[in-house]
Amino acid sequence: MENKKLYRSRKNKMVCGVAGGLGEYLNVDPTIVRLITLLIVLTGGGLLVYLGAAIIIPQEPNDYE
Repeated sequence: MENKKLYRSRKNKMVCGVAGGLGEYLNVDPTIVRLITLLIVLTGGGLLVYLGAAIIIPQEPNDYE
């Protein structure tokens, strides 16, 4: 079993890389994660969660595959 870690993505980044990192971690298309994130943000409260995740989740290292 592979030991996966959650990082903010460097290559699938639109704003902070949170949705791209979640997509890579869950093996889901990052566009789907972005759409779900947008729906959550538009329904209220999600913006604070997104910003918190952008602060808490570390940036993907340069040598990470």
